[in-house]
Amino acid sequence: MRILVTGGAGFIGSHIVDQLVAAGHRVVVIDNLHPGAHAVEPDYLRGDVEYVVADLADEAVTQRLAGGADAVCHQASRVGLGVDLGDVTGYVHDNDVATAVLLRSLYSVGFAGRLVLASSMVVYGEGAYACDQHGPVRPGPRAAADLDAGRFEPRCPLCGLALRTAQVGEAATLDPRNVYAATKLHQEHLAGAFGIATGAEVVCLRYHNVYGPRMPRDTPYAGVASILRSAYEGGRAPRVFEDGAQRRDFVHVDDVARANVLALLAPGPVSGAFNVATGVVRTVADMAWALRAGFGPRAPEPVVTGEYRLGDVRHITASPARAAEVLGFRAGVPFEQGMLEFATAPLRDPTPVGATAPLQAPAR
Repeated sequence: MRILVTGGAGFIGSHIVDQLVAAGHRVVVIDNLHPGAHAVEPDYLRGDVEYVVADLADEAVTQRLAGGADAVCHQASRVGLGVDLGDVTGYVHDNDVATAVLLRSLYSVGFAGRLVLASSMVVYGEGAYACDQHGPVRPGPRAAADLDAGRFEPRCPLCGLALRTAQVGEAATLDPRNVYAATKLHQEHLAGAFGIATGAEVVCLRYHNVYGPRMPRDTPYAGVASILRSAYEGGRAPRVFEDGAQRRDFVHVDDVARANVLALLAPGPVSGAFNVATGVVRTVADMAWALRAGFGPRAPEPVVTGEYRLGDVRHITASPARAAEVLGFRAGVPFEQGMLEFATAPLRDPTPVGATAPLQAPAR
């Protein structure tokens, strides 16, 4: 198969490319090598893959690459919470506009294959909660006054009682609570509309907290694993926000890449949303301590600071049952093993702030 991978030079995309090539597929990559993630051209780019360095929103380029594609794996995205609301236009351009251009390009060339979209757990907002008196409930965004006072746990919106948490399924109500989350949900909606209009199969993979080699280092667009890893690497005590008890599902990038390959190649018909997760609940503090083990006993201990970021959710973990049943996906990298490896795994350096010119690398 000829498979177009958008964002295929990035963190997750590059691992997908490796696995697709190993499986014998011809891969074409479009990636803008955004300076927020790349200071230099990555040294892991492959000689047996065609790389085109361009903005996905450049329709002339995207349409040319879409022609002849048997399947598309859409990984290109601006991720993380960003700096502040001033990032909103960048997120909308890179995530929504670029996706719209990709879809129009696929439409114009009569694409009828399978489209796999990298979505995210952030589309759920908070995870699943239940009140002992009112059953399943959906708490609203946490108030700054509560967070300032160290009241981190959401309460029942009807009676104010403490809530029990559970794993969220794909049919849960979607409730994006920051700009990034809103753009990821819009990507799902756009891709769904494309599938309805064309009959193409559309698969949305909702990644949970992905970590592993080739992550970008600590930036406003990096995940918590990268931020904590950068602290340890610099000999600093990592700062764990809130009380460290935020529940998450940390999934290794090799597993996420394999989920994409399974989604691309699964015998059809396959469509809809799938959680990509391990199904094992950990806390942010668990992750900080597990990562410390990879730096040895002299590494500084994590510091729980009580700080917070508006827009962060308290708990979000998911059931991976549908991905197991339909795609045959089950995460295989154990948490402790993955964190030990991540402590010394190669990361990518972003371009320093102020040096914002994109890389000018040749097409391959």
